[in-house]
Amino acid sequence: MNDAETTQNSAAQPLEERVNNRSQRPTSDAFKAFMASNWAPAAQVTPARDAVADHAAARRRAISGKFPGVRLVIPAGPLKVRSNDTDYRFRPHSAFAHLTGLGLDHEPDAVLILEPVEEGTGDDGGNHSAALYFRPLAGRDTEQFYADARSGEFWIGARPTLAEFEARLGLPTAHIDELEVAITKNVGAPEIGGIAIRLVRKVDENIDALVDTARYNTAKDPENLDLAELDALDELLSEALSELRLLKDEWEIGEMKTAVAATVAGFADVVRALPRALTHERGERVVEGAFFARAREEGNELGYDTIAAAGNNATVLHWTRNNGKVHAGELLLLDAGVEAESLYTADITRTIPANGTFSDVQRKVYDAVLDAADAGFAAAQPGAKFRDIHAAATKVLAERLAEWGLLPVSVEEAISTEGQQHRRWMPHGTSHHLGLDVHDCAQAKRELYLDGTLTEGMVFTIEPGLYFKNEDLAIPAEYRGIGVRIEDDILMTADGPVNLSAALPRKAEDVEAWMAGIYEDAE
Repeated sequence: MNDAETTQNSAAQPLEERVNNRSQRPTSDAFKAFMASNWAPAAQVTPARDAVADHAAARRRAISGKFPGVRLVIPAGPLKVRSNDTDYRFRPHSAFAHLTGLGLDHEPDAVLILEPVEEGTGDDGGNHSAALYFRPLAGRDTEQFYADARSGEFWIGARPTLAEFEARLGLPTAHIDELEVAITKNVGAPEIGGIAIRLVRKVDENIDALVDTARYNTAKDPENLDLAELDALDELLSEALSELRLLKDEWEIGEMKTAVAATVAGFADVVRALPRALTHERGERVVEGAFFARAREEGNELGYDTIAAAGNNATVLHWTRNNGKVHAGELLLLDAGVEAESLYTADITRTIPANGTFSDVQRKVYDAVLDAADAGFAAAQPGAKFRDIHAAATKVLAERLAEWGLLPVSVEEAISTEGQQHRRWMPHGTSHHLGLDVHDCAQAKRELYLDGTLTEGMVFTIEPGLYFKNEDLAIPAEYRGIGVRIEDDILMTADGPVNLSAALPRKAEDVEAWMAGIYEDAE
């Protein structure tokens, strides 16, 4: 067969359709008519208003105040292909979840639009009227009901109706078929009566393209359209939405506590699984699996890939392969968090002895890290700077390293900007904000994040560590292969910091007693 014949045969069925060759779905009119008949009517319910609805409305009002006269477009994002015709579990973009209150996996392709109105006449006295555009449940008399494996109820279960979402969220809804007009109508330069758009970019490529096309088609001089300038203006929206999450409201704090409680239970599950992990070729996977089961039982998912690192793997900061053995006498570093159904996540780390008892040198390193964590906690007071936590914690670590004879310079020189030699064994930051993203508020300006003032309502981690690699010849052999990190989730209140994850033991002797108690209960 020559190339022309091959091309002709290939053209008989488009490439994008071949992914469905396995399905063997009937296409006869008789089948379609039969599939559309004799279904019980969908239950007609008016759900109660979600507890998050008023909080989400307040967030929309806050962002509205920053962008008067501008149309704001916040996509949830599309489904993402995992392999061929299978998708990852859907998770909406965090900015979309924050402004709508929607979590879980039922709104792929949805878009929230804040439409500008006369200042002060919008929702809750704001500058915009909000509407949620999404694809609702297809009727059981439609072909989509049984034929669409991505959105048909026959395949994935029921989807909320427009009316249900509106009742739950107190947010006007519209069919996604109306989305293109809603985004592109009257787009243009404000000086000629048009409406400017700000978009959360790189969430949904189709929405990016739609906005870019609208801007191009309405530009005075499209050939010289400054795309970099428009991207920078879009980034202002992402920045503002990120900064809006720096302070958590009462509902968010409750969700964080829920995520932390489930995570604490997951750590206990891991201890119960340790005897099997010690006998398994890939003991780290046993640990990972034990925690994952808890995350799916009590939450939506993992908040991030679990780090289950034993022995020298604990010195690899982002070890997520989790394919190593767990040996008695080694330490196990477990960095894990349950994501609640609201999508708020915990982020906790404990380093535990695999056999239940710390060796002398392990305890020495562990206690140094715990002292550093306590110093960071003491520094985390209302009015202090976010960076003060890191400075306090790493100073303690530098002092311990000097006491052990590991620092090549004095503590003062090491902690100076020109030094930093102690960072060889503690290379990461000590804190980050926590919330809908495990590294929340990441687009916030430096002066509001690293140089920001610790304020009531902030939730962040404190997580110092020491990592002594097997291959590190700058240290005595007794330290090599030991990695320790202790991480807690902290809520800042008007009276000072509160450790949300304090239910997990932190002192070495308490860790040993906690593990022993779990083993006794199991017996």
